[in-house]
Amino acid sequence: MKLTLKPRVQVRAKISAVGAYVPPKLLTNADLEKMVATNDQWITERTGIRERHLVEPGVATSDLAVEAARCCLARRGIPATDLEVIIVATVTPDMLFPATACLVQDKLGAKGAWGFDLSAACSGFPYALQVGAKLIESGVHKKVMVIGADVMSSIIDYTDRSTCVIFGDGAGAVLLEPCADDEVGLIDFFHEIDGSGAASLNMPGGGSLHPATQETVAHKMHFVHQDGQAVYKFAVRKMAEAAETVLTRNGVTGADLGCFIPHQANKRIILSTAERLGMPESSVVINIDRFGNTTAATIPLAMNTAIGEGRIKKGDLVLLASVGAGFTVGATLLQWEI
Repeated sequence: MKLTLKPRVQVRAKISAVGAYVPPKLLTNADLEKMVATNDQWITERTGIRERHLVEPGVATSDLAVEAARCCLARRGIPATDLEVIIVATVTPDMLFPATACLVQDKLGAKGAWGFDLSAACSGFPYALQVGAKLIESGVHKKVMVIGADVMSSIIDYTDRSTCVIFGDGAGAVLLEPCADDEVGLIDFFHEIDGSGAASLNMPGGGSLHPATQETVAHKMHFVHQDGQAVYKFAVRKMAEAAETVLTRNGVTGADLGCFIPHQANKRIILSTAERLGMPESSVVINIDRFGNTTAATIPLAMNTAIGEGRIKKGDLVLLASVGAGFTVGATLLQWEI
């Protein structure tokens, strides 16, 4: 292997700590059998999901994000006041404005930090990760918190069996800092969007096109709508393509990777991508069975799982990949420095 580091920058960014949080309440496949016409075998075989975590009424995305951020800060051993930027990737903000990042900053007590929200659905975390990395690489900031958090249960119709079996609630956070002289950190990324797929996965109500009315509520326009087949076909193709693109241009193959941490949308999509990359299942981090699809939170939650299970170590090459509504596509190559 001959690793080529691109792009070349004066300061490289690394992940220095990871934190995660999911609410304690569980919704199992057995629970769903009592709610809609489905069964545990169908859900498990089609998606790989056995259970997912849901918030209690009154718990918002900012609450999950703050818990994940606190965990991350505790592991790094620094106070919230050290943070300079907070980026929250989410499609379920507490409200349209102010940004959830503002609420997180206040609840954390991160005085002096600035921040914003980023909306890219299931690719939100890798997109936000790159934005944060560029702030580090610019030399302007030294501590950037990137959070992926979603309360998907707030926009799911639990009479729609095509969507209610998939999604859960959760949050994950990472701290970005400059690399030391002997560290590599984030290496490269590939992002792409295809807006022609917007109709295949969306929440049509609540925006400027269809503001809330009695009619939008009656027509369930404030819930997730999905063309499952269209999303599946696109995700299978594009997650692998994005991953191959970022690996190839950096002189890396699947065999060189310590682990692959993909967006947890569907176990079959994950395994199909891993097979195309020539990676054994043992090198792929999969926790969708325990958490379902938590949208922007899946990748940092999976990072946390990899750490907890001892499946990732300092010096490993790690690949992240995602496909989300939009359609959004993302892949990131990095060296693990924790």
